[in-house]
Amino acid sequence: MYRRLIAKLGTNLLTAGTERLDLGVMAAIVGQVARLQQNGHEVIVVTSGAIAAGRHRLGSVPRRRDIPIRQVLSAVGQSYLMQAYDQLFRWHDVVVAQALLTRRDLSDRVGYLNARNTLLALLDLGVVPIVNENDAVAVEEIAETKIGDNDTLSALVANLVDADLLAILTTTKGLYTADPHLDPSARLLDRVERVDAEIEQMAGAAISARSIGGMVTKVRAAKLATASGVNVVIVDGHEPGVLERLTGGEALGTFFPANIDRVESRKRWMLAGLSSRGRITVDAGAARALCEQNTSLLPAGILAIEGPFDRGDAVEIGGPSGDRIGFGISNYRDSDLERIRGQRSDQIAGVLGYEYGSEAVHRNNLVIG
Repeated sequence: MYRRLIAKLGTNLLTAGTERLDLGVMAAIVGQVARLQQNGHEVIVVTSGAIAAGRHRLGSVPRRRDIPIRQVLSAVGQSYLMQAYDQLFRWHDVVVAQALLTRRDLSDRVGYLNARNTLLALLDLGVVPIVNENDAVAVEEIAETKIGDNDTLSALVANLVDADLLAILTTTKGLYTADPHLDPSARLLDRVERVDAEIEQMAGAAISARSIGGMVTKVRAAKLATASGVNVVIVDGHEPGVLERLTGGEALGTFFPANIDRVESRKRWMLAGLSSRGRITVDAGAARALCEQNTSLLPAGILAIEGPFDRGDAVEIGGPSGDRIGFGISNYRDSDLERIRGQRSDQIAGVLGYEYGSEAVHRNNLVIG
């Protein structure tokens, strides 16, 4: 049913709640990936676990969460993590490749396409890419390097390679209406048609104490991936044969169907929002036209500009109430738009002395979501 699959493996799953990698759990998942590949499927693994592996290898390391310690643990643990994957996949005669990504790698068009081409080339060669965020160099202080969590990373990778399904493997059966450990009336949601404020609130109530973002980041990843045409499931990774059963169409965990058909590559890149250099706020009329009529954004509908950004940069587009409408590639730099906002398109050349078209953002360079 699904040909190209992203399998996201969280730290809690890979360590079974301990301080070290659980090779039994890893071997079970690796076996499934190998069998899927043998049956004609393509699988990319997005994995956590490097920091946990590094802590185990180093032994008595101070339990601090400051960035240098975490980078040290990641640098030590990543090689051990990859060694474990390599040895386990080798039993199945499957070659693996390490792919370490940061926000910067995906934030510009060239980097996005390079990452995409590399991953697709590996799949063509029958290699299983093992993807992780490059925590050794990506830090929160450098806003354009840190993705933040591997749930988001998995959604970005699914977006990047046109995946059919993103399977977020965790230690719970899926998304519950509340924390099932605290609320006996909590029930598992088997399907979520759309991630809205109510669903995000449920995810917050069901947050895990061990992982970086718990269920919140998983649901947000599902929102991002489904908005770019990827189906998502949050499911218990300990479920026997979980990946094989999912690819066969069996209903497991909480399923989030793709909201739209596949979006072409440039629009998926914009939708991820990683490359956004600024923001254009539009009035209510322009917001309706963009959302309901698939129109271009004209200068007349612009209320405010937040830069700096240049012509050709991706910018966020928001409504008058502050809500995000989508992303687009601007035909003009921020200072030009500031001068022509609110003006009719036939006045652009008179105001600027030149023009790059009658649209601030052309509809072909705009994605709503």
